[in-house]
Amino acid sequence: MNTLLVVDDHEPFRSFVSGLLNGDRFLVAGVAEDGESALDAVDTLHPDVVLLDIQLPGIDGFEVADRLAARAERPAVVLTSTRDATDFGVRLKNAPVLGFVPKHEMSVAAITALLDGHAVGGHES
Repeated sequence: MNTLLVVDDHEPFRSFVSGLLNGDRFLVAGVAEDGESALDAVDTLHPDVVLLDIQLPGIDGFEVADRLAARAERPAVVLTSTRDATDFGVRLKNAPVLGFVPKHEMSVAAITALLDGHAVGGHES
């Protein structure tokens, strides 16, 4: 079972995705509502996976991913957004993340596919 941190600035999505993903494959260890609190939560919770919204108040998901990638102990990062992967272009392609899953395609299968090395949502690192 993989521990998961959900980072999104909209509480209804945090609740929805926590309920959706918490189960046999994932244990939702915590949630965060912005980039700074996400970094703090990673330090405290040491999740295996961070589901990270790109558009956050303060530092965005790309910056959080960059900061996490610079750490010795770093979780797998999956970016998400209501926008399509093509909207982020080269920035998404070059991000130090496992992949991208659009919010409307969010599922245990989508996250599991990325962890198992398959492209989802038009991005594979």
